[in-house]
Amino acid sequence: MNFTITLQEYECEKINWHLTDEYSLLLNCPLNFFSSDNKNLELYSDLVRREGAEIQKFLTTLNKAYNKKKKIKKIFVKSSQKSKLENTIIDNFLEGFFLANYTFNKHKSNVIDSSLILKTNFKNKISHASVQGACIARDLVNEPLSHLNAEKLSSMLNYLANESGFKLEVLDEHEIKKLKMGGVLSVNQGSIAKPTFNILTYKSKNSKSKKPIVLVGKGVMYDTGGLSLKPTPNSMDMMKCDMGGAAAVIGAIYSLALSKSDCNVVGLIPAVENRPGGDAYVPGDVITMMSGKTVEVLNTDAEGRLILADALHYAKRYNPELVIDIATLTGAAARSIGKHGLVAMENYNKEIFSEFSLNMKNLLLSGNIVGERVAVQPFWDDYKIELESTVADIKNLGGPESGHITAGKFLEHFVDYPWIHLDIAGVAFLTSEHLYYRKGGTGSASRLLTHFVHNFK
Repeated sequence: MNFTITLQEYECEKINWHLTDEYSLLLNCPLNFFSSDNKNLELYSDLVRREGAEIQKFLTTLNKAYNKKKKIKKIFVKSSQKSKLENTIIDNFLEGFFLANYTFNKHKSNVIDSSLILKTNFKNKISHASVQGACIARDLVNEPLSHLNAEKLSSMLNYLANESGFKLEVLDEHEIKKLKMGGVLSVNQGSIAKPTFNILTYKSKNSKSKKPIVLVGKGVMYDTGGLSLKPTPNSMDMMKCDMGGAAAVIGAIYSLALSKSDCNVVGLIPAVENRPGGDAYVPGDVITMMSGKTVEVLNTDAEGRLILADALHYAKRYNPELVIDIATLTGAAARSIGKHGLVAMENYNKEIFSEFSLNMKNLLLSGNIVGERVAVQPFWDDYKIELESTVADIKNLGGPESGHITAGKFLEHFVDYPWIHLDIAGVAFLTSEHLYYRKGGTGSASRLLTHFVHNFK
């Protein structure tokens, strides 16, 4: 399959005339990569996406080499292909181009914008919306606490709801106290800013599902570690990213609502700050969660699981089809597989059924298709032993090994429905460019969740 990318040059902006030359790049994507039943589509879709990113980077480099009077401003993608398979490949290319073209220059002055305008239409509206949602998720992660605390996040959500069509309910501190969300309240105790609990709902008129998929995103707007203070270099200095799970949920629901996807989905986002203030919770505290379960706090830097536990218990009121939580939860997850994928666990009885649930199999498939791969971890009950406490029902920290799994086991205490846990600590924020991701927030899991929920049956 061939399609042409036409580059349009502007030479003299002062007298407002342009189009001096046209150049064409031919992208060759042999269709013999793909079998007739599309079995190889998931294998090669991300290769095409990466090709789109490489072309974007090449054109940006070319722009920088040009003088100021002669730059590529717009790119037009033309194709005569009409088959579903070929349209999918084109969308993959466009996704890679758009994702690589992302910039976050909001707080810079005198910035020369090197981003390119790609003039084309996606063949599939969900593909276009998923890229838009991912970029919103990136913006949220990249925004510093000085411009985005819990209350400001709720204001931003109100704007996104009006723009895309999902519904928003925001519970303030008073309402959180009435619900007895001890995890949310304890983590935020050290901050003068107020916590919020954000509920995003979207159900299309054509959705046949009576029970929603519930997405729960960790919204720690900034994580100092609390009194278990983090070191600053390569740790606390990046902790604006600790709401990457919340950003992924927001990006996904925005995409689903914007594209008018036929689905039924709820997003739950507890938003807090973890600070070492005068009233901060301390190691050794025992807190009572919304569920009534008591937790011994051994480390205030294991705070994400505390706010997620309250949100997971809250999710029960929806009688959900499936609940997926997403969080930058543990350094162990990052050490496990690095920046190449997401860590996943599920409460599925493997002894009775197959190795993975159908939900997990479909999530793995979605991950391969969108290029956000999922690595399933063992989830044996043996890990529960490490969470036993002598003074409370459980403690919030396991042993020195397999911390990502014991964190998942902690959360399992608060669910009684089909549930998948995603730890995105290794991929939510990058210190250097990687594939179609710039340095900073990646919006990781936003496109994964969009694809999974949109195709959920």
